[in-house]
Amino acid sequence: MIVLGLTGPSGAGKGALAAAFAAHDVPQLDTDAIYHALLVPPSACLDALVDAFGRDILAPDGTLNRRALAAIVFATDAPKALHETLNHITHHYILAETRRQIAACREAGKPAVLVDAPLLYESGFDAECEKVIAVIAPREVRLARIMARDALPREAAEARLRAQKDDEFYTARADFVVVNDGDTGALAGEAARIMAVLGVYAE
Repeated sequence: MIVLGLTGPSGAGKGALAAAFAAHDVPQLDTDAIYHALLVPPSACLDALVDAFGRDILAPDGTLNRRALAAIVFATDAPKALHETLNHITHHYILAETRRQIAACREAGKPAVLVDAPLLYESGFDAECEKVIAVIAPREVRLARIMARDALPREAAEARLRAQKDDEFYTARADFVVVNDGDTGALAGEAARIMAVLGVYAE
């Protein structure tokens, strides 16, 4: 089984490409979804975040208030160390669960598995992937997607983009680069092309 890493900046549309791979019997492991599942109380990951950022990041019901946490970490004047602390805590728990799910896919006989990880390089998990696919998109397209997806005003979405690496950070390290401007037909073609290059097909 081939482990494919999928990464790119926020709003690039990684999920849309991942959906195109599903037609080739390639399951997607979305590390954002894994992260959210890991935060359901009782949660060791959530406890570690509270220890680092304080109880103000909790909603009244004891779950994570993601906007409160983001307001701390992604604030314009926030020190870089806060972002690094968040990543250090979350990577530990996310990677352990991702490895467990990869093992389950291998046991199920899947031809490949696609690990959708925005912080693939920062976490070091790219070293555990046979190939890496980077998805990028024009800046205005990314802004529109972030605002629609997270119900954010433009200023907050721009702050999110400023906190991230530029396109070259992703493309220079990837084995495949896909530009996602919203053309689903083109994405399907890219998924088929990559699968053909890898020589991996659904059974």
